[in-house]
Amino acid sequence: MGLQRVVPPATTNYSRSPGHPPLTVQLEMEATLSLEPSGRSCWDEPLSIAVRGLAPEQPVTLRSVLRDEKGTLFRAHARYRADNHGELDLARTPALGGSFSGLEPMGLLWAMEPDRPFWRLVKRDVQTPFVVELEVLDGHEPDGGQRLAHAVHERHFLAPGVRRVPVREGRVRATLFLPPEPGPFPGIIDLFGVGGGLLEYRASLLAGKGFAVMALAYYNYDDLPKNMETMHMEYFEEAVNYLRSHPEVKGPGIGLLGISKGGELGLAMASFLKGITAAVVINGSVAAVGNTISYKDETIPPVTILRNQVKMTKDGLKDVVDALQSPLVDKKSFIPVERSDTAFLFLVGQDDHNWKSEFYADEISKRLQAHGKEKPQIICYPAAGHYIEPPYFPLCSAGMHLLVGANITFGGEPKPHAMAQLDAWQQLQTFFHKQLGSECLHVSPKI
Repeated sequence: MGLQRVVPPATTNYSRSPGHPPLTVQLEMEATLSLEPSGRSCWDEPLSIAVRGLAPEQPVTLRSVLRDEKGTLFRAHARYRADNHGELDLARTPALGGSFSGLEPMGLLWAMEPDRPFWRLVKRDVQTPFVVELEVLDGHEPDGGQRLAHAVHERHFLAPGVRRVPVREGRVRATLFLPPEPGPFPGIIDLFGVGGGLLEYRASLLAGKGFAVMALAYYNYDDLPKNMETMHMEYFEEAVNYLRSHPEVKGPGIGLLGISKGGELGLAMASFLKGITAAVVINGSVAAVGNTISYKDETIPPVTILRNQVKMTKDGLKDVVDALQSPLVDKKSFIPVERSDTAFLFLVGQDDHNWKSEFYADEISKRLQAHGKEKPQIICYPAAGHYIEPPYFPLCSAGMHLLVGANITFGGEPKPHAMAQLDAWQQLQTFFHKQLGSECLHVSPKI
């Protein structure tokens, strides 16, 4: 165990309650903050946090801070009281308040909030870790107590031995992540939303679970188009064929994982393209949104935007959840999912305010079953918002939406959203292992 110590003063006074004389406690030990794993772990792994060497029933505050790649600080804190032996284990001791309360072993990560409004925690360079600094402070004032113990922990996005392979094949711009052991492995294409560029952090983490995962860029990256006016399925078809033909990818079919616009595109790929065995759609749309989808001589026009349905929240944010016409009205915008023979898993945040993800999942299920196709699996998460990420990412409940051109509410409450992310991560791995035929390697993390 890697321990870092700060020696406390010889005596410290604690007032039990107003009107009582101070209680003087002799501190004979150094406080230690211990982490397991000690120095580093993968971002989606649970972290055991414990404090020893405190006075019996000593009140302390634990603080966490992380600086993202743009320099923004994310912080959380929680108040605790040591047990009769002067020990504190976050897996057994409930927080008494702060950024969260109750028994939350990983709350110091998932409850972090940025010091910059409307800012989302995103990892862009998976070859470097996020560094989390943890502190134990005397007393219950998050900014006032003396520091008793301190530790620094690295949270990595590449498990030991995972290989990162940049892909520039034909028009395809991507990064392929391969597990350390010899293949072949089940293959998955990973797609993110309207932010553009190339995000690798989900693909890199999944590769540590026994999958060959290709993070695929589709606009605003390298020499790809700078905008999304038309999504040409031929580009995605090229990516599918590349991954299917890779010598370390197990066939015959591959999987798709997409969130938001990436989920919408995953549905279109599964509807138009061959070779896709399984697809996980996280808060995706069944309608084309903001751009045309085309494949060969077919086009799907974007659904109508109902600008008069945009509302304002009490915090002055735009709420656009009702701002898209129903694809049951704009029928030409409905992605023809009935053509697909893909097995689907839909992961739905029931407080998603980006668009009506639960409604879309239900309509897809109806359409598939009406055409004699397999009923998809739908898992709904109460009070979860739009950005359902790998475990322990802080909730991004509001931020800039590039298509709207303003800050919008994405929905979600921190605790249920954190629970949703933990469960969704396990569900999608189990689904892909089952549908793509492989041994399930993951170990269930703790919240």
